Amino acid sequence: MSKLDLKNAPGHQVLAAAGKKALRPGGFGATERLFKFAEFRRGETVLELASGLGYTAIRLAKRYGVHVTGIEKNPDNIARARANVSAAGLASQVEILEGDIFHLDQIDKKFDYVLAEAILTMQSDAGKSKILSEIYNCLKPGGKFLSHELRVEGSNADIIRKELSSVIRVNANPLSTDGWLSTVQQANLTVVQYDTGPLTLLSPVAIATEEGLPTLLTIIWNVLTRPVIRQRISAMRQIFSRYRNNLGYMVLVAEKEAQ
Repeated sequence: MSKLDLKNAPGHQVLAAAGKKALRPGGFGATERLFKFAEFRRGETVLELASGLGYTAIRLAKRYGVHVTGIEKNPDNIARARANVSAAGLASQVEILEGDIFHLDQIDKKFDYVLAEAILTMQSDAGKSKILSEIYNCLKPGGKFLSHELRVEGSNADIIRKELSSVIRVNANPLSTDGWLSTVQQANLTVVQYDTGPLTLLSPVAIATEEGLPTLLTIIWNVLTRPVIRQRISAMRQIFSRYRNNLGYMVLVAEKEAQ
């Protein structure tokens, strides 16, 4: 396993190294709201993009009895995710594949749902369109796209995107509420439900509530004792605080037309 370069690593990897578990803009709460919107039924199929270590796939399989295929590009993550799936006893329900979210045509199955959390935010406008086109093609007729992304509002959105990109070390291209709705519907997917809320990614209260006091204490300890983590998280907090009235999350469900 390669050693993480904390100084230049993407922001979500730095947060994970500090001990944070909820790495989506709306935290576990927003993800739970999205799952409630989805109305999963036992035996249905889910494709999860950038499935990481497999935790979400495992949770979906356990709670809802669905079959999950995770697509992941990072070889280390793939190995760890497969080990996690095996340890959970879910090898018959969860499959982790090596693949690229820009080339979902390599998957020869259609799915009832495609789940993407904090994926489209990091793509250019053209990249968003490409991935959404791939998602559309992966869905069964009447299938649902489930999205959880970062949202930015206001006339200074371009400045915010630039500053975000600088502190998290990856391209940050969040859209406004209207922008997300329009972008998804341009992919021939009909938005049937959505919700928005504040960005609480680094809120101590939110971390303690959603992830537990031990997680919050672990993060504080790592911030105090590991200078690079402290510098990176401090820079992120400054941006999040400065633009707290502009930044938030959005979850939505969009359907492919039934045939």
